[in-house]
Amino acid sequence: MIVKSRVESLELQILRMLNARMNLSPKDYSNYLYLEKGYEGEVIFDRWMEEVEKGYLVVNDLLLEYGNTKFQIDSLFISKIIHLFEVKNFEGDYFTEGDRWYTNNGVEIKNPLQQMERAESLLRRMVRDLGFNMNIESTLVFVNPNFYLYQAPRHLPIIFPNQIPRLQKNLQKQTAPIKNTHNNLAERLLSLHTLDSPYKRLPEYSYESLKKGIACSHCHTVNTIVTRKTLICTSCGKRENIHEAVLRSVRELQLLFLGEALTLSKIYEWSKSIKTKKAIRNILLDDFTLSGRGRGAHYTIKEKKEGYLLIE
Repeated sequence: MIVKSRVESLELQILRMLNARMNLSPKDYSNYLYLEKGYEGEVIFDRWMEEVEKGYLVVNDLLLEYGNTKFQIDSLFISKIIHLFEVKNFEGDYFTEGDRWYTNNGVEIKNPLQQMERAESLLRRMVRDLGFNMNIESTLVFVNPNFYLYQAPRHLPIIFPNQIPRLQKNLQKQTAPIKNTHNNLAERLLSLHTLDSPYKRLPEYSYESLKKGIACSHCHTVNTIVTRKTLICTSCGKRENIHEAVLRSVRELQLLFLGEALTLSKIYEWSKSIKTKKAIRNILLDDFTLSGRGRGAHYTIKEKKEGYLLIE
């Protein structure tokens, strides 16, 4: 049972938006691709584990802190023992020399095993301090079939793509009835999950400098046109209901310009392809409540949905 679902990180979401609207520096673009590929690999892992998940409490994407040290966990499977999974979507040839890892071109990279072992050590101490006595087993999972690791010692806790069926069977054999202890641990870990603000790491940008238009929900480009009720992407052909597309555009503005008032004029300019402000207002009134009059008029999101502030 999934206790915490996997979602795209805020940093990935914003970099994806910026990549569609400006030219990222080589460093920022490389970071964007790294995050995109990493998330893609985690989704592949989740699909592989769909049947296995039914026998465990599954907590994804945890950012925890112990002893003033933050550490991230891709997936935890909680039953009679805790399985910690570090997921990598590496592609190409790599090799090891002792504790050092290299690309086929001889470029040294961070040792993912050390990263996983660090997370396991911190989690073990945290779980103990929370009053739980449970064993933890860690596994480094490579999901890309085009990955190969040379000179890897046989004893390493690594799973390659062709070994996934074996991993699935072993996990299914280890399931046990979920008890209150397991639920309590999952709840405590969730309560300790922290949010990481990426804004200090983002490249500089301004409203004026960004390309305007409604981005495609599939390929994320802003090569889109609007018909009466549909947003059409000229790059990939994706069609989307214009109502949902405009609300996504509002969401982008909120994330890119945190804390700034979202005016109707700004949304109209940002959307670019919408012919009239009236059309945008009609869309917003389905999900927002209008309060006040004149310059003080503003929209707030209706119940059970994330809120925005929109000034006329």
